[in-house]
Amino acid sequence: MAVWALGLNHTTAPLDLRGRFAFALDQLPHSLQGLRTQLSLGDRQTPEAAILSTCNRTEIYCAADASALPATLDWLAYTGGLPSSELRSHTYTLENDQAARHAFRVASGLDSMVLGEAQILGQLKDAVRTAEQAGALGSTLNQLFQRSFAVAKDVRSSTEIGAHSISMAAASVRLASQLFEDLGQIKVLFVGAGEMIELVSTHFAARKPRSMAIANRSMERGEKLASRYGAQVMRLADLPDRLHEFDAVISCTASTLPLIGLGAVERALKKRKHRPMFMVDLAVPRDIEPEVKSLEDIYLYTVDDLAAVVQTGQAHRQAAVAEAEVIIDAGVQSFMHWMVQRNAVPLIQELQAQADTWRETELIRARKMLAKGENPEQVLEALSRGLTQKMLHGAMVELNAATPERAAQTIQAVQRLFLRKER
Repeated sequence: MAVWALGLNHTTAPLDLRGRFAFALDQLPHSLQGLRTQLSLGDRQTPEAAILSTCNRTEIYCAADASALPATLDWLAYTGGLPSSELRSHTYTLENDQAARHAFRVASGLDSMVLGEAQILGQLKDAVRTAEQAGALGSTLNQLFQRSFAVAKDVRSSTEIGAHSISMAAASVRLASQLFEDLGQIKVLFVGAGEMIELVSTHFAARKPRSMAIANRSMERGEKLASRYGAQVMRLADLPDRLHEFDAVISCTASTLPLIGLGAVERALKKRKHRPMFMVDLAVPRDIEPEVKSLEDIYLYTVDDLAAVVQTGQAHRQAAVAEAEVIIDAGVQSFMHWMVQRNAVPLIQELQAQADTWRETELIRARKMLAKGENPEQVLEALSRGLTQKMLHGAMVELNAATPERAAQTIQAVQRLFLRKER
């Protein structure tokens, strides 16, 4: 069984390219079906598959009898409307133990922009749950991911990998505090109501801003989040007309097109008499048109712009990283041992079936001898001799037929199989 992974992340691909290959959670079942159909063309086995898509990465994990990395790359390139040759330079490919190691590092927060961040583990669990519900997950990937969750838990509980980490949410507040002297005097708008916006709104709420508002496509979900902090709720359709009311705008939705355009921001600045606006676009693809950043009174940050902020304190966690890597190494070895054992199952079953055939043959012969009235002691002797000869026949043939070049190797194999000392 082969396991492989193909991905692009914040270290290999720019933000706009990552946006072209982002998958919304509700798109994953259909995408998984398309991927598995594409990879099973010809005589290839339909693979197990899972897709992890976040603001910082898109990764495909697969398992089948044989690796199909080129076909996986072709499928991903097609979904983003890019030639495979162009996408290849922005991706990484991993197989077997290296694919397992990568999955374990991702789950543990070691491969994140925010070293040690915990959000990725929840996103990975969501991706696995979606793949399972779509019928795309089999025993191999299930083992891989369940073990990755266990390793991540061990890393969290046994090391300080998550200590001192600055999340994207905390980084947003830190940047806002550098622009505004008193966050208690600003009005904050959150666009979206997903997990990331929940995190950011919690951090801003702790600074007690003058007011907070939630703009979301689903008013019900927006109202649910707004009720926690006494925030207002508004429709996305009202966003262009009310944008000027807010000093800080943090957006993170699953929209495939920008929700806040250059023209809307220019009109908002004019109504604000060019008082500065702080904007954070945490979405991939972008929620805010990139041209907005060029406006003189706009301070716009993307997920990539926050990289320098979230790296603060990273030096304090290098020792914890080394400890985490030891735990991950053990997890990888355990998974690969399971893979080897699993691959040997058909052979074990075949050996057991052959042994049962030999046993049944000798029993039938022994019963016939007993029915003829032969001495039971002689019957038992014949039965044991017959079984022994059948069991040793293959080894004897190999020893006798071995060439001088392979004789030593054959002798060692027979010794390991038949002369192993009892423990």
